[in-house]
Amino acid sequence: MIWNLPSLHVNDKAPLFDATTDSGEHFSLSEQIGKTNVVLYFYPKDFTAGCTKESCAFRDSWEKMLSLGATVIGVSSDSVESHKAFKQEHALPFTLVSDQKHEIRRMYGVEGHFLIPPRVTFVIDRQGIIRDIFSSQLNMSKHIDNSVSVLTQIEKEKDVQLNAAEDKGGK
Repeated sequence: MIWNLPSLHVNDKAPLFDATTDSGEHFSLSEQIGKTNVVLYFYPKDFTAGCTKESCAFRDSWEKMLSLGATVIGVSSDSVESHKAFKQEHALPFTLVSDQKHEIRRMYGVEGHFLIPPRVTFVIDRQGIIRDIFSSQLNMSKHIDNSVSVLTQIEKEKDVQLNAAEDKGGK
């Protein structure tokens, strides 16, 4: 029951999970921590109009995401086979993971109580900290715009930290 789980908030540690990707390979969020920022987006269903629009918008922003030190991971309850076909049909360059038992959704508190699971995007920094949570069922493009904005801020903070370290080391 989702209402018994603690809600996640900005600055919480992102729950770590393992899942199967669209290619049938093992994926572990823990392997991304320390290496890259992660845009983790939960969407209702492969091949639906809204989810296709959102996924293609993430695809179209892929180079921007990479330039901001991030990777994108899509999560839905669809099967590995469905993800593989969806990814291929829309030339998605990022990983989709299958959450058929809704375990990842439960961990992130986005299981939902209605027929359509919620559409929620988490931006997780390299340290595994949730830096942003954006939820909108109908404004698909805002998920991408918001992620880029947060990632830009994370990169600015990283630059400030590097400059401060260089200044300290040079004195």
